Amino acid sequence: MFASSPYQLLADAVLSLHVAIVVFVVAGLLLIVLGNMRGWRWVNALWFRLLHLATIVIVAAQAWLGVVCPLTTLEMWLRARAQAPTYSGSFIEHWLQALLYWQAPDWVFALAYTVFALAVALTWWRFPPVRPGVANG
Repeated sequence: MFASSPYQLLADAVLSLHVAIVVFVVAGLLLIVLGNMRGWRWVNALWFRLLHLATIVIVAAQAWLGVVCPLTTLEMWLRARAQAPTYSGSFIEHWLQALLYWQAPDWVFALAYTVFALAVALTWWRFPPVRPGVANG
Protein backbone atom coordinates (compact mmCIF):
# COMPACT_ATOMS: atom_id res chain seq x y z
CA MET A 1 0.00 0.00 0.00
CA PHE A 2 1.41 3.39 -1.00
CA ALA A 3 0.26 5.31 2.11
CA SER A 4 2.59 3.29 4.37
CA SER A 5 5.69 4.21 2.36
CA PRO A 6 7.93 6.70 4.17
CA TYR A 7 8.32 8.55 0.86
CA GLN A 8 4.55 8.76 0.47
CA LEU A 9 4.20 10.13 4.00
CA LEU A 10 6.94 12.68 3.35
CA ALA A 11 5.24 13.68 0.08
CA ASP A 12 2.00 14.25 2.00
CA ALA A 13 3.92 16.34 4.55
CA VAL A 14 5.45 18.47 1.77
CA LEU A 15 1.99 18.94 0.24
CA SER A 16 0.64 19.99 3.65
CA LEU A 17 3.49 22.49 4.03
CA HIS A 18 2.70 23.83 0.55
CA VAL A 19 -0.93 24.38 1.52
CA ALA A 20 0.15 26.04 4.78
CA ILE A 21 2.26 28.51 2.80
CA VAL A 22 -0.68 29.31 0.50
CA VAL A 23 -2.90 29.85 3.54
CA PHE A 24 -0.23 32.08 5.11
CA VAL A 25 -0.05 34.28 2.00
CA VAL A 26 -3.80 34.61 1.50
CA ALA A 27 -4.85 34.79 5.15
CA GLY A 28 -1.88 37.03 5.93
CA LEU A 29 -3.14 39.72 3.57
CA LEU A 30 -6.62 39.47 5.03
CA LEU A 31 -5.23 39.67 8.57
CA ILE A 32 -3.13 42.74 7.73
CA VAL A 33 -6.13 44.63 6.37
CA LEU A 34 -8.60 43.43 9.01
CA GLY A 35 -6.07 43.80 11.81
CA ASN A 36 -5.35 47.40 10.89
CA MET A 37 -9.06 48.16 10.75
CA ARG A 38 -9.46 46.66 14.23
CA GLY A 39 -6.29 48.12 15.74
CA TRP A 40 -4.34 44.85 16.10
CA ARG A 41 -0.73 46.01 16.38
CA TRP A 42 0.87 42.61 15.83
CA VAL A 43 -0.21 42.54 12.15
CA ASN A 44 2.28 45.34 11.46
CA ALA A 45 5.25 43.62 13.10
CA LEU A 46 8.17 44.04 10.72
CA TRP A 47 9.18 40.35 10.83
CA PHE A 48 5.62 39.26 9.90
CA ARG A 49 5.29 41.79 7.10
CA LEU A 50 8.73 41.00 5.65
CA LEU A 51 8.06 37.26 5.71
CA HIS A 52 4.66 37.78 4.09
CA LEU A 53 6.01 40.07 1.37
CA ALA A 54 9.03 37.85 0.66
CA THR A 55 6.83 34.78 0.30
CA ILE A 56 4.52 36.26 -2.35
CA VAL A 57 7.41 37.96 -4.18
CA ILE A 58 9.20 34.60 -4.45
CA VAL A 59 6.02 32.94 -5.75
CA ALA A 60 5.42 35.67 -8.33
CA ALA A 61 9.07 35.67 -9.43
CA GLN A 62 9.03 31.89 -9.91
CA ALA A 63 5.90 32.19 -12.04
CA TRP A 64 7.38 34.91 -14.27
CA LEU A 65 10.67 33.03 -14.63
CA GLY A 66 8.91 29.75 -15.42
CA VAL A 67 10.45 28.04 -12.40
CA VAL A 68 8.49 25.16 -10.93
CA CYS A 69 7.96 25.57 -7.20
CA PRO A 70 10.63 23.59 -5.31
CA LEU A 71 7.94 22.16 -3.03
CA THR A 72 6.07 20.76 -6.04
CA THR A 73 9.30 19.31 -7.41
CA LEU A 74 10.16 17.73 -4.05
CA GLU A 75 6.67 16.32 -3.62
CA MET A 76 6.70 14.72 -7.09
CA TRP A 77 10.19 13.30 -6.48
CA LEU A 78 9.05 11.77 -3.18
CA ARG A 79 5.97 10.25 -4.86
CA ALA A 80 8.14 8.79 -7.61
CA ARG A 81 10.45 7.29 -4.95
CA ALA A 82 7.36 5.78 -3.30
CA GLN A 83 6.41 4.34 -6.70
CA ALA A 84 3.08 6.08 -6.26
CA PRO A 85 1.12 7.71 -9.05
CA THR A 86 1.44 11.46 -9.05
CA TYR A 87 -1.61 13.30 -7.71
CA SER A 88 -3.62 10.38 -6.50
CA GLY A 89 -3.54 8.45 -3.27
CA SER A 90 -4.35 9.31 0.29
CA PHE A 91 -7.25 11.42 1.49
CA ILE A 92 -4.96 14.27 2.53
CA GLU A 93 -3.15 14.17 -0.76
CA HIS A 94 -6.34 14.14 -2.83
CA TRP A 95 -8.00 17.12 -1.16
CA LEU A 96 -4.94 19.27 -0.70
CA GLN A 97 -4.02 18.78 -4.35
CA ALA A 98 -7.55 19.67 -5.44
CA LEU A 99 -7.14 22.90 -3.46
CA LEU A 100 -3.68 23.75 -4.83
CA TYR A 101 -3.44 22.57 -8.41
CA TRP A 102 -5.59 24.30 -11.01
CA GLN A 103 -5.53 23.94 -14.78
CA ALA A 104 -4.82 27.20 -16.62
CA PRO A 105 -2.11 28.65 -18.85
CA ASP A 106 1.07 29.69 -17.05
CA TRP A 107 0.47 33.38 -17.79
CA VAL A 108 -2.78 33.27 -15.78
CA PHE A 109 -0.90 32.19 -12.67
CA ALA A 110 1.91 34.70 -13.23
CA LEU A 111 -0.66 37.48 -13.56
CA ALA A 112 -2.65 36.34 -10.49
CA TYR A 113 0.49 36.10 -8.34
CA THR A 114 1.65 39.51 -9.54
CA VAL A 115 -1.71 41.15 -8.78
CA PHE A 116 -1.66 39.54 -5.33
CA ALA A 117 1.93 40.73 -4.76
CA LEU A 118 0.86 44.26 -5.73
CA ALA A 119 -2.00 44.04 -3.22
CA VAL A 120 0.52 43.03 -0.55
CA ALA A 121 2.76 45.95 -1.56
CA LEU A 122 -0.25 48.28 -1.35
CA THR A 123 -0.75 47.25 2.28
CA TRP A 124 2.84 48.36 2.96
CA TRP A 125 1.89 51.82 1.76
CA ARG A 126 -1.55 51.92 3.42
CA PHE A 127 -0.59 50.09 6.65
CA PRO A 128 3.19 50.42 7.04
CA PRO A 129 4.98 47.84 9.16
CA VAL A 130 6.44 48.89 12.47
CA ARG A 131 10.03 48.20 13.49
CA PRO A 132 10.58 46.64 16.92
CA GLY A 133 10.78 49.26 19.63
CA VAL A 134 8.99 51.92 17.58
CA ALA A 135 5.59 53.10 18.82
CA ASN A 136 2.70 52.43 16.44
CA GLY A 137 1.30 55.88 15.93
